Amino acid sequence: MCNLYAMQSSQSAIRDISEAMLDRTGNLAALPEIYPDYPAPIVRNGPDGRELVMARWGMPSPAFALKGKKVDRGVTNIRNTRSPHWRRWLGTAHRCLVPFTAFSEQTRRPDGSFEPVWFAGDGTRPLRFFAGLWTSWTSVRKLKEGEVTVDLFGFLTTDANGLVGRYHPKAMPVILRSMDDARTWLEAEPDKALSLQAPLPDGELIRL
Repeated sequence: MCNLYAMQSSQSAIRDISEAMLDRTGNLAALPEIYPDYPAPIVRNGPDGRELVMARWGMPSPAFALKGKKVDRGVTNIRNTRSPHWRRWLGTAHRCLVPFTAFSEQTRRPDGSFEPVWFAGDGTRPLRFFAGLWTSWTSVRKLKEGEVTVDLFGFLTTDANGLVGRYHPKAMPVILRSMDDARTWLEAEPDKALSLQAPLPDGELIRL
């Protein structure tokens, strides 16, 4: 599962490509390392149109995963969209685009340790988008922080393609191939939108 990615594009590029009409992120700096629970930009359908906002990475965990725990660290990667836990957020009000320029998967070294392997659209690390979900949620993310109500997001995963599968055979993020796909993800009925939950063709991704 992907628990590290980068977003080093400009916010103007995100707005232009995603067709976001409103930008609520302030001065958005480059984010070379985004880890779970970090704030990061997403593009979502807002009451006044498509908007660019900040949210924390990690959707609410299912109730069974929280038994005996005092904090909910969140779910970064979403695979089983048939689950009732995720179905509540499959409507257009809770879908979002997650901008990125590279993402990482962990691979195991011969000595048993892990190292990150980075992937991008090409050597220039172009701006791309994951298919994501978001919600506003009240929970305890960190004990020292206490209960907070914040916007959260995660992104869908699917089967790994041939390139990613060499290093992480189980899954890869759902990467939208075009703005037509991005519009479908944000606007279409759930069945049509979920047809995008498929691996990216090998030729559209490189290992950095």
